[in-house]
Amino acid sequence: MYAFVEVKTRSTDEFGAPSEAVNGAKRKRYRSIAQYYCLSAGEELAVRFDVAALTEQRLDYIENAF
Repeated sequence: MYAFVEVKTRSTDEFGAPSEAVNGAKRKRYRSIAQYYCLSAGEELAVRFDVAALTEQRLDYIENAF
């Protein structure tokens, strides 16, 4: 299994949680990137999409975020 990981950081919560920045458009883009990678590998690969959300106080790692 391959994990594509988006890492988002925030120094404050003024603009929301870091994980909230992974919106629908970004998810679509990441799926396209993964599809291209699998096609270039010449085989079907199992993939998942994770999000690492970092703030000054904590790290949240979300497996299978989307």
